[in-house]
Amino acid sequence: MRVSGEWLEKPGTQAVLSMLTGAGHHALAVGGCVRNALLGVPVTDVDIATDALPERVMELARAAGLKPVPTGIAHGTVTVVSDGEGYEVTTFRHDEESFGRHARVSFGATLEQDAARRDFTMNALYADASGAVVDPLGGLPDLQARRLRFIRDADARIREDYLRILRFFRFHAQYGDPEQGLDPDALAACADHADQLGTLSAERITAELKKLLAAPDPAPAVAAMAQAGVLRQVLPGAQAQALPVLVHLEGDKPGGFLRRLAVLTPDIGTLRLSKAEARDFDKLRAAFSGMDSPAALGWTLGLRLGTDALLGRAALLETPPAPDWRAGVMRGAQADFPLKPKDLMPMLLGPALGLALSRAQKHWLEHDLQPTRDELLALLGLA
Repeated sequence: MRVSGEWLEKPGTQAVLSMLTGAGHHALAVGGCVRNALLGVPVTDVDIATDALPERVMELARAAGLKPVPTGIAHGTVTVVSDGEGYEVTTFRHDEESFGRHARVSFGATLEQDAARRDFTMNALYADASGAVVDPLGGLPDLQARRLRFIRDADARIREDYLRILRFFRFHAQYGDPEQGLDPDALAACADHADQLGTLSAERITAELKKLLAAPDPAPAVAAMAQAGVLRQVLPGAQAQALPVLVHLEGDKPGGFLRRLAVLTPDIGTLRLSKAEARDFDKLRAAFSGMDSPAALGWTLGLRLGTDALLGRAALLETPPAPDWRAGVMRGAQADFPLKPKDLMPMLLGPALGLALSRAQKHWLEHDLQPTRDELLALLGLA
């Protein structure tokens, strides 16, 4: 079997591969790029595995006129910049001793040993410069069946890095067959070690949850997380019931992670969101408990957040929004409040002016943005 695509054929990729093979070394694209190419999913990063030692990689890169950067040389990784793009080139290795995500590695490993230290069988696939696929551990049938399995012993793989618990659910959401369900042995191992997620940094957990919730349909994976006791470890107080409803309501317009996160939990806990993300999360949670019309939400939150608020509220209430809700949000996002401060001056000044404008705006929002300028002036006794 072969893979192909621009990612493999581009000059930068071929230059790094030929730099190594031309000097008598093995050089293979590995992991996500091969997996995604086989699945017909866009390839974003190209990682390369080789039997050349890191120092040799740097020497060859310089000789080829490429730029080597020792980004993780202690673990065998050199980033080689070729044609303006960075390629992580990592020496075949195997773990001598593991300390969670940290391990003491040895180089000079075989391809099979290198493959065995990876996480899932579908990620232990390699391809040479011609695109010929190399499958040292028999992961290709798993990939073709969209079956997510840990390499060999799930418990051992998780002990090497507890983040693999979250990666298991994320990869299932992204690449697994939802009709198959999750591998029971892997699920049991994740449940056994769920309490170890507290040893991970909030940044790593947040990054995985963002990727998981951005999957086309994360609901089955999140439900399995809840059953395994994983969800409460990373999002205390989270409830998974509304997520499949939200995904259904989204239809062919899946939302980003923030909308789905807000439906899952009332509190982000220790997650590391940006200030803008945290602010939008709070706005959504407040809107979920309100009764504002689609147009009012569009005006107060804008088109994107107004849409998120309507869908999230409908999912939590398990009630579909009105058929014309999208038009309502759009109308609100484009609307202008008909009163301006100058319309109330000089009759009202100072604090009285502000209070009057707030009263008129509240009335305008409560009445679906329908009251006109004259009607609002009449409300304030200024007509």
